[in-house]
Amino acid sequence: MKYVDEFRDGELARTLAAKIARDADSGRSYSFMEFCGGHTHAISRYGVSDLLPANVRMIHGPGCPVCVLPIGRIDLAIKLALERGVILCSYGDTLRIPASESLSLLKAKARGADIRMVYSAADALAIAQQNPQREVVFFAIGFETTTPPTALVIKQAEAARVTNFSVLCNHVLTPSAIITILESPEVRKLGTVPLDGFVGPAHVSTVIGSRPYEFFAEEYRKPVVIAGFEPLDVMQAILMLVTQVNEGRAEVENEFTRAVTRDGNQKAQALVSEVFELRCSFEWRGLGEVPYSALRIRASYRLFDAEARFGLAYRPVPDNKACECGAILRGVKKPTDCKLFATACTPENPMGSCMVSSEGACAAHYSYGRFKDIEVVVAA
Repeated sequence: MKYVDEFRDGELARTLAAKIARDADSGRSYSFMEFCGGHTHAISRYGVSDLLPANVRMIHGPGCPVCVLPIGRIDLAIKLALERGVILCSYGDTLRIPASESLSLLKAKARGADIRMVYSAADALAIAQQNPQREVVFFAIGFETTTPPTALVIKQAEAARVTNFSVLCNHVLTPSAIITILESPEVRKLGTVPLDGFVGPAHVSTVIGSRPYEFFAEEYRKPVVIAGFEPLDVMQAILMLVTQVNEGRAEVENEFTRAVTRDGNQKAQALVSEVFELRCSFEWRGLGEVPYSALRIRASYRLFDAEARFGLAYRPVPDNKACECGAILRGVKKPTDCKLFATACTPENPMGSCMVSSEGACAAHYSYGRFKDIEVVVAA
């Protein structure tokens, strides 16, 4: 396939691996966090880590929107569906996230709740138009990539006067989470890991551009290289990070120039700014309360805000004590450090959110990496 196979060329991958091994100083270690779950999936699927020298380590970050969604937000959606009788629409991955009382949206559906999987926010609006006598709520999640479509649908609902449609907004922001990982005392108490740089997200950056990362690259002296999702994209980004570290630089570089610019998609940014505003605080799984890290619907669009319409009050809920998802999202632990991994917790029966989405660190390692662990044990 043109323009895909070129970024999966094995010979080029070996060439890049040789350059990384040559440039990486054998007298030091390099720890880079790929923030985005799409990169985590690519690294596991294509065995990128196996091509890196032993002193170059990739650390999984909290860049999977399904993984970072706290239990309390799922509980709100379940309450709407079971107790308020709404038609709840959401993306497929969210249906399986474990919630309180051993529930999930999928299990709530089995109890009789009208919960429907959709492929877009526009699908949810269409369902509302088809069912004018029912309240329809779109359970919106995601980073900056999926926020503009949600904003557009809210504006479309207003223009079409669809009064039975609202959005339970869970859109979160990438830069705030990265800053929290770097500086929050609360997060450091939960466990820290040394970080020498970041592989910046791809799709998020097509919307927000590379400019927002410049502050913490300069402030915290951590280089950032924005990369595409193909294996050669990731390996080139790692090589660029190694070069920056060796040269003592901390800059934002853009490997994904075919899609990302410094200023991003300004039309999408304006649309989001019109419909949404910053929340003072929002809970992330694994990070706790993160200030100014999420969006809520502006008062001018209050009619379409499910939290306001139904008087919802958020209540934090602790994670399963045996689940290490929080530590994995912070990069402190690996999926195999969790005693539930591949035993009680599998993609078919996830105990934590990291095993739900294919972009979650646990699901990615379960699909592409767990047999390597067995080989290592046998070899030992």
